Amino acid sequence: MSTEPPEQTPGGAETPPTEEEMRAALEEQMRNIRVEDLLLQSVASLVNLTARRIAKPDERDLGQAQIGIESVAALVGFLPEEAAKQVLNALSELRVLYAQAAGGGGEEPPEGGSEGPPGGGEGPSGGGPGAPPAPGPRQEPPPRLWTPGS
Repeated sequence: MSTEPPEQTPGGAETPPTEEEMRAALEEQMRNIRVEDLLLQSVASLVNLTARRIAKPDERDLGQAQIGIESVAALVGFLPEEAAKQVLNALSELRVLYAQAAGGGGEEPPEGGSEGPPGGGEGPSGGGPGAPPAPGPRQEPPPRLWTPGS
């Protein structure tokens, strides 16, 4: 990437980068990014979108939420250990929210992909038939956006 300041027009506005400059910047990004970094960003996006599909009444789609939960569960084993622990915590919260939301609609919480990262994860996995019931009727506020490291 160039360290030169962007060109400016006589009116003071920056000129947009050329297609060639944009391609060069994208090539530089692709050269430096690691698969694990992109995977973690994707998992964080899946967690956030899944939470929206469960918690926001005007966006509720429990079928999409189930796909999101199962996808995150399938990918968590490929994440670095510390990130995997955080994702497993978020996944447990999603499963509880899903179970609460599905409780009124008769849908079953997803059971697939409950295995954690290699070496096993700690804490409740949430969701299966032997899982304890969700806490009482207390209504949780919608989850805030999850980002790696939070």
